Amino acid sequence: MLEELKEKVFRANLKLVEYGLVVLTWGNVSEIDRESGLFVIKPSGVPYDKMTADDMVVMDLNGNKVEGKLNPSSDTPTHLELYRKFSEIGGIVHTHSSWACSWAQAGRDVPAYGTTHADFANGAVPCARGLTKDEVESAYELNTGKVIVEEFGKRGISPQEVPAVLVFRHGPFAWGKDSFKAVENALILEEVCKMASRTEQIASMDKNSNIGIEQYLLDKHYQRKHGKNAYYGQK
Repeated sequence: MLEELKEKVFRANLKLVEYGLVVLTWGNVSEIDRESGLFVIKPSGVPYDKMTADDMVVMDLNGNKVEGKLNPSSDTPTHLELYRKFSEIGGIVHTHSSWACSWAQAGRDVPAYGTTHADFANGAVPCARGLTKDEVESAYELNTGKVIVEEFGKRGISPQEVPAVLVFRHGPFAWGKDSFKAVENALILEEVCKMASRTEQIASMDKNSNIGIEQYLLDKHYQRKHGKNAYYGQK
């Protein structure tokens, strides 16, 4: 079942290792087939160098395992909630990449400080609130997804325009049209977090520093790459 998608999701998971976004088994990638309403996700706790495409787990949008000999990622309920509520997305990545986690642990949004960020997201990457004790103890992973959806709704942010989020005390989630685009966005998020950290560190040495991208410049860079009249890249 969904053999091509399982192979694709397997290869997307390996990209996390190639890009240095994970250590040990700290990450997962999934992709949904909207036509069937099924998604494929990495199995829980399986080392990347031992994993095969056949190990990928097929789930439905009710949280039922449809196919797979292994348990799905423990973060599956978070992916499930995002697929249910963000119908525009096709792939999801969760990592504990160090720069993004550092911002999440600090409870900070990642501000748009330059054009690299603007090419990626139409505004700051939000840090969603931390979960309450009850939310953690009842349905932790599902509630993580709900908190992300809540944050985007509260701020009026489109998940297409800002393809990533941080969860306070936890770490980053990123998404895209498919699993490979989601991995790419997770990589860009990590670089943007690294740049923002260095920007603030350098700016702290000079009281006259002026950081924070101008709105017109952010708009230009975002629209030229993602807008309806985008002209970045090849047709």
